[in-house]
Amino acid sequence: MNVSQTRWKYLQKNCVFVKNVVLLQKFRLFNNRMKLIHKSYKFRILPDKEQVELLSKHFGACRFVFNRYLNSRKETYLEEKKSLNYYDNANDLTKLKKEEEFLWLKEINSQSLQQSITNLDKAYTAFFKGQNSFPKFKKKSNGGSFNIPQNVVLENGKLIIPKFKKGIDIVLHR
Repeated sequence: MNVSQTRWKYLQKNCVFVKNVVLLQKFRLFNNRMKLIHKSYKFRILPDKEQVELLSKHFGACRFVFNRYLNSRKETYLEEKKSLNYYDNANDLTKLKKEEEFLWLKEINSQSLQQSITNLDKAYTAFFKGQNSFPKFKKKSNGGSFNIPQNVVLENGKLIIPKFKKGIDIVLHR
């Protein structure tokens, strides 16, 4: 191990899926200082038919959660003049997953669904700070994406993530 490798300490690994591409992001401390350095690597994945179906379920469920809670926040504000936050939505999500009509949400990684709510909360925060326009509903035609904040492992050319029975083939070219 050379000197430059010993200076880096890994803080967190994050995985973002966009269609047939995965972005692996690493956040690092440099020389034990508080300077964060963000690095992303873009890799192509080669999922089989079952994995493609499960990936599309993840895309759809995350879009559904984002749109549902965006609508919920809009309606609550218009009716009650009360603003909902991340914790209200996250508590409602756990109740929603127990309902008979929405049991299909249990097939999806729970952290990915919570990350959709976090993304919505960040969009609202940016809007109220004047940095962005009001959040828009996600469309199916945009392809979709979802995040997996933890438990992402690369082993023997396979990407191993929660809720997938076997690893997804990945082209590691770096």
